Amino acid sequence: MILGNVSPEEFLAEYWQKKPLLIRNAIADFDPPIDGDELAGLSLEQEVESRLVIGEDWKLEHGPFAEDRFASLPASHWTLLVQAVDLWVPEVGELLKHFDFLPPWRIDDIMVSYAEDGGSVGPHFDYYDVFLIQGAGQRRWQIGAACDDETPLLKNTELKILADFEPLQEWVLEPGDMLYLPPKIAHHGVAIGDCTTFSVGFRAPAATEMMDDLATELLTGIVAPKHLVDPPLTPAMAVENIPDAYIQNVKSLLLETLNDDELLAQWFAQFMTAPKYPMLLDQTGEQRRATLEHKDGSVSRFENGQKDD
Repeated sequence: MILGNVSPEEFLAEYWQKKPLLIRNAIADFDPPIDGDELAGLSLEQEVESRLVIGEDWKLEHGPFAEDRFASLPASHWTLLVQAVDLWVPEVGELLKHFDFLPPWRIDDIMVSYAEDGGSVGPHFDYYDVFLIQGAGQRRWQIGAACDDETPLLKNTELKILADFEPLQEWVLEPGDMLYLPPKIAHHGVAIGDCTTFSVGFRAPAATEMMDDLATELLTGIVAPKHLVDPPLTPAMAVENIPDAYIQNVKSLLLETLNDDELLAQWFAQFMTAPKYPMLLDQTGEQRRATLEHKDGSVSRFENGQKDD
């Protein structure tokens, strides 16, 4: 059980979206399904979302990368991050089986990072739940207080790095250890030597994102549109300022449109299960192929959940 001595019921009641939890040896004898060289090979692919964060000032570069880019990187203080590796490498996707106590439609992806000594993406916070599974090597994690939209960020970087980070707890994770972090908790991970980390993220869409998608869906005509009706008018209301009565009518119209449980259930199921990268699907709806070159020169090809060495 990936939660160690904590039962799923206890985890969901006491920790989920409430407080961090460190599980030592969460995956016993963990053999990471992808290493740094293979991850670098994946980041060369045009359709793979990847980033490099370099230096102690966290310079950001976006992939796909040329192969010679990795030969020119410094000896330390850099991190390669690749999104949705579970879509490309079935063995990485197998990690999701450990999280069957959570709704599968909440899963976003498994991001894998490789870092050289001192590599970091800076102290930051996220709006989603994440399980950080240590692969090869060691990483020091520090966690701080809860943050929000008003928390100050550095202004001289593309990344959303906290301007003031004060660690409250600190751990060094070994291979197979796992740290759960709920939304909005400040955290900072720094590689000790070279290491890999598997970040299992659970999606938490913003209300604005959901409203935008729902509005797009409504515009397709899945339900008959409802129209604004004037409140009782008087000549005195023929002014430039919009009377409060109109605002109340608008509010009632929007709430009436949303007050359709069947519509919301149908839309929400579609929204939460939509492919993360729909452009990666072929005409049959299956995932396209990725090719990884191993350190020994052998090649693995991944397609439709199968690996062919």
